[in-house]
Amino acid sequence: MLWTGMLPLALAAALSAGCGDDSVAAQASASASNPDQVVAEVAGKPITLQEVDAKWEEFDAAERARLVQAMYQNRRNMLDQIVGDQLVTHAAKTAGQSVDAFLEADATRRLPAVTEEDIAKVYDENKDRTQGRTLDQLRAEIRPFLENRRRQQARAMLVDELKVKHGASVKVMLQPPRYQVAIVDSDPMRGNAAAPVTIVEFSDYQCPFCARVNPTLDRVRQVYGDRVRIVFKDFPLPNHPEAPKAAEAARCAGEQNKYWEMHDVIFANQRALQVPALKKMARDIGLNPTAFDQCLDSGQHAGAVAAAADLGARMGVNSTPTLYVNGRPIIGAMPFEAFKLIIDEELAKQ
Repeated sequence: MLWTGMLPLALAAALSAGCGDDSVAAQASASASNPDQVVAEVAGKPITLQEVDAKWEEFDAAERARLVQAMYQNRRNMLDQIVGDQLVTHAAKTAGQSVDAFLEADATRRLPAVTEEDIAKVYDENKDRTQGRTLDQLRAEIRPFLENRRRQQARAMLVDELKVKHGASVKVMLQPPRYQVAIVDSDPMRGNAAAPVTIVEFSDYQCPFCARVNPTLDRVRQVYGDRVRIVFKDFPLPNHPEAPKAAEAARCAGEQNKYWEMHDVIFANQRALQVPALKKMARDIGLNPTAFDQCLDSGQHAGAVAAAADLGARMGVNSTPTLYVNGRPIIGAMPFEAFKLIIDEELAKQ
C-alpha cells in the first residue's frame, strides 16, 4: 500500500541526517546479561561471551554502540506502549467503557474527522508517488491511512495527559546507555558551567548537517537557559579537508574571547573555508587581524583539534554531528523534540 510507508521512511531519513566516514571505528561498550557464558570450545578450551564482545569492540565498536542504542530505543518504545496501554485501560475502566469505545470517543472529542479536503491534500502532496493513479482510485487507501494517523495522534495526546495526571504513580526505571565523555579546559563551552545537563557535541565545520543542528541547539539554550551547557568538540572528518583549519580558526578567535561568534559565522559560510576566507571572517567580527593571522598561520591549536578528534574516534564516533546529552547519544541533525525528550528526562531525575 502506498501510504503506510510514508512515516517510517521519514523517520529513517531523519535518523541518517549526519556526515559520516565509514572507515572510522572505535570504542563503545555494553554489558552482556551473562558475560561468563561459554559459547564455544576449542580443544577443550572454553570461549566466553565476554571474549566475543571484547573482540567485537576491537573490530567494530562504533557499530556495536549503534546497536546498543537501537536495542535501548526499541525497548523504550515498547515500554512506553505498555505504560500507555495500562493508563488507557485504567481510564476506560474508570469511565465505565471498553478501551475501544473510550479511545474512539476521546479521538472524536479531541480531533476533527477526516475530510475530503484532507484526502485531496495528501494526494496533491504525494502526486509524484501515485504512479499515475487518480484521486478517485486512491481515496480508499488514503482515507484509512489518515484515520489511523488521527487515532494515533489522539491516543498520544491522551497518554501524555494521563501521564501528567498520574505522574506520581508512573515510574520508568529502564536505564539508557551512557558514555563517559572527557571534558578538558581547552574545550569551548557556552552556558552555565554548573548546569545539571551537559550536551557534548562532536562536530565538523565543513559538515552541512552540523550547520543544521546549530539552530536547534540555539533553541535548546533559549528554552532551558542555565539548566543546560553545551561543550564543543572538534571532529573534522577525513573527507572534509578544510574542516581542521576552520576548527583552528575558531580556537584562535577564542583567544580574543570571540570563539562562538567565529563558530557561528563559519557555519554560516561553509562554502568558503579557505584560509583567506577565514581571515576575512575574523576581520568581519572585529578580531585583531595581526594576532589572529599569527595564531592561524602557526597552527598552534592543531594539536588541540587533533586531540578532540582522537577522543571521539576512541569513543566510537564516526559521523557528525554526534552529541551526548549527559552521556546519552543523539546521532545526526535531529529535531528539537529529540533533545527535549532527553533533557526533560534528565532534569526530572535531578
